[in-house]
Amino acid sequence: MRRTRITAAAIFAATSIMLTGCGGGSPEADSSGPAEITFWGWAQGYKESAELWNKSHPDIKVKYEAITNGGSGGYDKMFTAAKAGKAPCLAQVGYETFTSFLAAGVLQDVSSYVKEQKDEFPEWVWGNVGVDGKAYGVPVDTAPMAMFYRSDLFKNADIAVPRTWDDFAKAAAAVKAKDPSSRIMNLPTDPYLYAGFAWQGGAAWFGTKNDAWEVSFDSAANGKVGDYWQKLFDKGLLASYPAFDAALYSAWSKGEVWAEVGPVWSASLIRDNAAGSAGKWAVAPMPRWGTTEAVGNSGGSATAVMKDCAHPKEAAEFALWMSTNDKSVSNLIKSAAILPASKSGLANSALNAPESYYSDQPIYRLFRDESAKVNPDWRWGPIMSTSSKALGDGLGKVHTKKATYQDALDSAQKDTVFALKSQGFSLAK
Repeated sequence: MRRTRITAAAIFAATSIMLTGCGGGSPEADSSGPAEITFWGWAQGYKESAELWNKSHPDIKVKYEAITNGGSGGYDKMFTAAKAGKAPCLAQVGYETFTSFLAAGVLQDVSSYVKEQKDEFPEWVWGNVGVDGKAYGVPVDTAPMAMFYRSDLFKNADIAVPRTWDDFAKAAAAVKAKDPSSRIMNLPTDPYLYAGFAWQGGAAWFGTKNDAWEVSFDSAANGKVGDYWQKLFDKGLLASYPAFDAALYSAWSKGEVWAEVGPVWSASLIRDNAAGSAGKWAVAPMPRWGTTEAVGNSGGSATAVMKDCAHPKEAAEFALWMSTNDKSVSNLIKSAAILPASKSGLANSALNAPESYYSDQPIYRLFRDESAKVNPDWRWGPIMSTSSKALGDGLGKVHTKKATYQDALDSAQKDTVFALKSQGFSLAK
């Protein structure tokens, strides 16, 4: 299915949150010395990549400044700086938030500076950093999903690793039958983790039609995905810990929760929080819907070029280098355990390294293969802070049985539509 692309008119004309005070264009660059590029971000390894660049590029100096994680205040800092005309040249922005930056008018079109290397990245990834074929930043990483599982427990119980979601449901019942105190997995209630399941299932949340937004949290496709997890939970086949809770991590270590279907960054999440089960985990492909090979994605970010950057060409040059240069990518893989978005990055030999926590399995090689199967038909909305909060609040009540997945989806639909209308966005009829 062809990917729906939002139009520029829908972003720049149909919003009332356009920031003011950004000026009419980029200020004049100082040609008396090297171009200076300020870069705000929070990911591990970014500082080191900037230092690598500075050692070999004396004409363009990148000054990296670490800020708070975007969702914890970093994005607010960026928007405030942009409104005052004091934003950096470059900013780390997650794909889920990129459309919000576009809608606010705080990014700069750098299409002409990246066009020669567009083939370095999959088309669907470019779709997360621009509109109408234009690019406002450079992709850094992606986060395809897979199944992390306790290989020792599955083997001892003689339960096959599920290949499909039907298999997964059967395995869930088998785990409980083998050990009534254990469950195959914790029910997914984090909104962005859950987005990966909707993404895989072709259950879009947003689309565009005639320069207007379509919101579809309450679609039949979304109902199907939500109903799958609801039925497993209603049958008592899933654990019910809050998302990212210490009790869940303990259950992983103790073998009370046998698996986690999650994105590539779950590898470090499990490793760092379930040390007691080191060497007992393995990774398999994400269960499929029937014979469809589509995989979900949950995470990933880009290096965005802010509107008032005086050196957009140089900023884009560095951003491309950071995402494609072998030394930089090797550094990012080692420091942040990312899965590179670039094709050259995916060929990096560091991804073939065995992971001791996972019984020396080269797990990132599997994620590299799975990244080619990510469903390309997904679009984030322009007010994800509102949408994710509404969905997250609803999903957070599921494990206490105060709400269902359908209740959560309905709430996200209602709150998102209300917020879009309130902020002046056009909605498709």
